Amino acid sequence: MAWLYLVLAGLFEIGWAIGLKYSEGFSRLWPGVATVAAMAVSVVLLALAAKTLPIGTAYAVWTGIGAIGAVILGIVLFGDPATPLRLACVGLILLGVVGLKLVGGAS
Repeated sequence: MAWLYLVLAGLFEIGWAIGLKYSEGFSRLWPGVATVAAMAVSVVLLALAAKTLPIGTAYAVWTGIGAIGAVILGIVLFGDPATPLRLACVGLILLGVVGLKLVGGAS
């Protein structure tokens, strides 16, 4: 169950990262509210996962999921650059996340 919480926390991490862009520095009310809500859900789910998983693994996987998702959605939604080197770096983050899952500890 801890890994499910962690993956969901990572997805909400993506949501609030993208929400920061849509909220335009919290100058837009509803995108700002949604961003803060996603932040809260993400941190609560991370805390639940960290009850069982090693904190280093949980935190690294959480931020890795968020980073990968933010980069991909930045490319898709906002036209961020998708250079081969940038995508290779995302691939390295993905390898790290998968590696931590494979050797990650409890649950």
